[in-house]
Amino acid sequence: MAVMMKHDECLRVLARHVTDADIVLPVYSTAFEWIDIRPHPLNYLSHGAMGLASSHALGLALGRPDKRVIVLDGDGSLLMNLGSLMTIGAEAPPNLYHFVCQNGTYEANGGHPIPGRGRVDFVGFARSAGYRAVHEFSDLKIFEQQIGAVLSEPGAGVRRSQDHAQRPAGARLYAPAQPSRAQGVPRRARYALTPGLGYRGRRSKAARSIPS
Repeated sequence: MAVMMKHDECLRVLARHVTDADIVLPVYSTAFEWIDIRPHPLNYLSHGAMGLASSHALGLALGRPDKRVIVLDGDGSLLMNLGSLMTIGAEAPPNLYHFVCQNGTYEANGGHPIPGRGRVDFVGFARSAGYRAVHEFSDLKIFEQQIGAVLSEPGAGVRRSQDHAQRPAGARLYAPAQPSRAQGVPRRARYALTPGLGYRGRRSKAARSIPS
């Protein structure tokens, strides 16, 4: 049986590597844990926008290239917006870090199992979408040893780790790897799937609201 990490312990390790200049987007139940572990003005909460954390993070990363953007996504949330992986892979923002906790449940509505629980491969999705580097973690000690180096890489990719305890067995935490910029794709087409972003040179309302 695979080793798994406790979700709150994993977040506490990650918090030690987050700076005051970083924008962090935690979703749903992770948001409650994160704001308790690391309350900060640049915690961007998007309650009610189910599945759109990755899209919000992409808009912020492109609108504020001077800041590191870290999205703490869930498997159920990302399943609602898998197309965002393709857009992130095409844009390849070097300041975006996308973590996904895979625990096989929709926690926000009572812990119902996600479709394909135990079979869905988010690392495979990320690679297919053009993410250049993908990291997977299931051991807290290894995560603690390597997360600093992972966050020092150019972002926009996926890391995965498994956790349990507060989360059901089988939970995983993914973070972003480096996607390569797509070639030959019209810029207008690549922006079309990015909610709230607009075209380069125009920042979204969310991006404009982030303090310098």
